Amino acid sequence: MTDSQRIASPAYIRPRHRGLALLFVLMVALPVLATAGYMFAVAKDQYASTLGFTVRVEDQSVTTDLLGGLGRSLGASTSTESDVLDAFIRSQDIVSRIDAYLDLAAMYSRYRSNDPLLAYDPDGTIEDLTRYWQRMSMVGYDTNSGLIEITARAFDRHDAQSIAQAIYDHSTQMVNALSEQARADATRYALADLERAEDRLRDIREDMTEFRIRNQIVDPEADVQGQMGLLTTLQAQLAETLIEYDLLLGNVTSTDPRLDQLNRRIDVIGKRIDEERAKFGIGDSSDAAYVATIAEYERLAADREFAELAYTAARQAYDIAVAEAQRQSLYLAAYIQPTLAEKSTYPKKWTTVGGVLFFCLMGWAVFTLVYYSLRDRP
Repeated sequence: MTDSQRIASPAYIRPRHRGLALLFVLMVALPVLATAGYMFAVAKDQYASTLGFTVRVEDQSVTTDLLGGLGRSLGASTSTESDVLDAFIRSQDIVSRIDAYLDLAAMYSRYRSNDPLLAYDPDGTIEDLTRYWQRMSMVGYDTNSGLIEITARAFDRHDAQSIAQAIYDHSTQMVNALSEQARADATRYALADLERAEDRLRDIREDMTEFRIRNQIVDPEADVQGQMGLLTTLQAQLAETLIEYDLLLGNVTSTDPRLDQLNRRIDVIGKRIDEERAKFGIGDSSDAAYVATIAEYERLAADREFAELAYTAARQAYDIAVAEAQRQSLYLAAYIQPTLAEKSTYPKKWTTVGGVLFFCLMGWAVFTLVYYSLRDRP
């Protein structure tokens, strides 16, 4: 009888079949039944509150409209600040803040005794609470539009809404802090220049005050002008006296007493002119001390003028920097206010059971294929 004519022997259950069936029960049936039993009989309902917002830039630049008022334009959301806010919402920092404000640990561990797998362990650390927070608060961030949407879950619907509102409030505080930091950075260098200019001007004015006290001169410029006026007057008197002497000399003898009087007058005026000119450094008998005093005052006056100009420029630069910093301000625009759930949507019971069934079945199938592949090897 050929092989093609042989009749196959009747099929019957072999030990390996029983082993695979038992393995199916252990790897698939029991985990799925246990998961379904926990999900539908033990797991507590979780409520979700949805919140959506974005970071916007308000441009407060002055424009000319029909009413001649202020025009505002709303710019697009800033990706950098949105990235920072997205990282902040996932961070331990916001968890610590909201925990101190709402007592997150108490909210999440409300049903710990009844639902030990899905509820939070109140004895956990802040790192444990952060990991649980990241599981219970799902953050969706669109990098193109800058929209951030958050789903906050809790075992009570009011707790979920409170958590979502706390996320919004603390995110608003973070955005305000970023805005203040941006304004501070924009005006920091201009303010430093202004302070240096103020210190320089203050020092120069103190030097001017000390100079006036030391020399007992309020305004050396006015003093010089007075001295120049006196010198001009003396020179005019000298010229008149010389003319009068020349006129008298042609009509009288040299012994006339009036000529001696005019000569004495000429000498006195000439000496006074020499003394006044010496104060300005003119002539051999110049008063170096007075000249040095005037030179020192001129130097101080030049320094003061330069310091005043520098202060004015620094003040204008600071005002411009402040105006530019205030032209743009960040704010949080919520397009979905924290919602209040009417029914529980978590945990996803059928999804969880289906996922466990899929992975357990795939594991059992892979094990079976590996077993038969090794058994059929020669």
